[in-house]
Amino acid sequence: MLARRIIACLDVDRGRVVKGVQFVDLVDAGDPATLAARHAREGADEIVLLDIAATHQGRQMLLDTVRRTARELFIPFTVGGGIRSADDAARVFEAGADKVSVNSAALADPSLIGAIGRSFGAQAVVVAIDARRDPAAADPVRDAQVFVHGGRMPAGRRAVEWAREAEARGAGEILLTSMNADGTRSGFDCELTAAVSEAVNIPVIASGGAGSVDHFVEVFTRGKADAALAASIFHFGVSSARALKQDLARAGIPVRPGVHRSPSGAEAPVQ
Repeated sequence: MLARRIIACLDVDRGRVVKGVQFVDLVDAGDPATLAARHAREGADEIVLLDIAATHQGRQMLLDTVRRTARELFIPFTVGGGIRSADDAARVFEAGADKVSVNSAALADPSLIGAIGRSFGAQAVVVAIDARRDPAAADPVRDAQVFVHGGRMPAGRRAVEWAREAEARGAGEILLTSMNADGTRSGFDCELTAAVSEAVNIPVIASGGAGSVDHFVEVFTRGKADAALAASIFHFGVSSARALKQDLARAGIPVRPGVHRSPSGAEAPVQ
C-alpha cells in the first residue's frame, strides 16, 4: 500500500477560515495564513484552501489571501474557488499555489480541465466534487448527485460518472466531499469514496466526516482513498496531523513522514 496523505483544508469566506455542518451554520475558525502555517508545522502533507463563496458571489479568488498563505508554506498548496478559466488559474499559480481545484466552472465547461492541464500539467488540476446522497434513490451510492455553487445547486450529474469524465478530460486528482457527512465528525462516506476510487485511475481525496483515527483507517481501507482531508478536527484542536499519523502508523496504515522547514530553510522530520 502506498503512503497515504493527510491534508488540512481551509474553507475561506471573506478572507477568514470558516467551518460548518453540511455546508451551513458556518462559524469562524481563524486566519488562513496562521492556520495553514500551524497545520504544516504539525505534520500535514498538503494544504487545500477553498474560497467557498467566490463562485456563488460571482467574483474571483481573493488572491491576497492566497499570497499571504503561500508565503507560510513549504508543502504542496492547492487553491480553489472562483477559477473560471486558464487565465484565472495562471493568476492563482502566480500567487503561490501548486495546484488548482475546479468545481462549478468545470461542470459548466468541462474543457476547462484540459485547458488548465495543457498549460500547467495534469498533476496541477484537481477536480472537486461535492456529492449528496438521496436515501430514497434506487442506488444511493451510484445515484449520488453532484452539487455546485458551494453546495447550493444540483448539477444534474451523478458523482461517479462525473469523476470518470473528469479523469478522461485530464484531471490529476479528484477531491470528493460527502455533503451528507460534512462537518458531522461521524465518519467519511466510505461506500461513495470506494465507488469513485474504483471508477478512476487517479488519486481520490476523501473529504467530509473526519472525527477520529478509526474514520481515517476506514476510508483508507474500505474507502480505498489515496488521501484524506479534514478541517474541524485540526482547526479546533481535536487532533493534529502529527498525532493522527502516529496513530495511523500504529494501525498499519503507511503514512508520509511529516517534514517541517525552519525559517532558515533547513528540513527536519516532524517528531
